[in-house]
Amino acid sequence: MTGAARRALGEFDTTRPNIARINDYFLGGKDNFAADRRAAEELLAIAPEIRAIAAESRNFLGRAVRFLAAQGIRQYLDIGSGLPTLQNTHEVARSVLPDARVVYVDNDPVVISHGRAVLACDERTAVVEGDILHPQELVDDREVRGVIDFDEPVAILIFGALHVIPNADDPYKSVATLRDATAPGSHLALSHLVFDIRPEVAGAIEDIYRTALHRPQANTARNREDVLGFFDGFELVDPGLVWLRQWRPDHPLHARAAETVWKVGGVGRKVCDRARQARGAGAGSR
Repeated sequence: MTGAARRALGEFDTTRPNIARINDYFLGGKDNFAADRRAAEELLAIAPEIRAIAAESRNFLGRAVRFLAAQGIRQYLDIGSGLPTLQNTHEVARSVLPDARVVYVDNDPVVISHGRAVLACDERTAVVEGDILHPQELVDDREVRGVIDFDEPVAILIFGALHVIPNADDPYKSVATLRDATAPGSHLALSHLVFDIRPEVAGAIEDIYRTALHRPQANTARNREDVLGFFDGFELVDPGLVWLRQWRPDHPLHARAAETVWKVGGVGRKVCDRARQARGAGAGSR
């Protein structure tokens, strides 16, 4: 474990697994504890392909952020960012737009401490404590606004946080709040585990996530149609909401056996309010 991670511990309970650190283990990182490794191995015993899903999620992040930067998006709000690893958002975006600005958001103290240590000298990034369930706090946060101008297009990135948020917490409303706070031309990019083709593992995987979330009654399983609801108010860019390997692969061969990585991803562009109102009026007249 890194020094930054050790300094973050304080009174933190390392005997409970944490989603960000479980994912760090899947990616071969060192910022995880015994409880995280046990939970990760339990998940792998249920579905060994989860390690590949974690790797493909990072690959999807890279492709999506490069696409957004190519559209001229210079501002990124990366929610549930997890621990720094390969292909971090600011690195990918700046490979296309050197002046890109990024705010990383997470609620894990190890993530916060490590991220701030790594990015301490970078004035065009910030690492703030928060989560998708408190979107207005993120929009109003002084540190966030020191990096991001919400009067200009922003890319909202949610690569992995939503599939552990139960329906009872209404994550759809949280995403809509962020959508409404952003300027025309803003985008939403997200990825989400779905159980359309592996319904038999959903219950066991949910049990492990419930333990990590300390929510014994939480229901987090969704299918592709459920995930589409997060894009309300956004127009999906081609190829839509698809298996991660199918989303603008770097080479056609990379999309082979796409369904074996049962996580979907997509990017949507915010629809201007006037266009949304016109569509709504048209739907009501039919």
